[in-house]
Amino acid sequence: MAKIQLNGKKITVKSNFSIFDLLKKYKLRHKRIAIEYNGEIVAKCDYKKKYLKKNDKLEIVHFIGGG
Repeated sequence: MAKIQLNGKKITVKSNFSIFDLLKKYKLRHKRIAIEYNGEIVAKCDYKKKYLKKNDKLEIVHFIGGG
């Protein structure tokens, strides 16, 4: 288990939990979001490769269309 910060809130995730797993857990569509992982933007192709560890900080932003 690892404690991380997600959009300013502390949460606990399982070991070997990837960004992709986190998106699946919270039912977030990965096509309409951007993720900052420890201060750096993560490419969508890396969501399955980035594993979360203790004290990581993530910010997830949603894109909303309008006109």
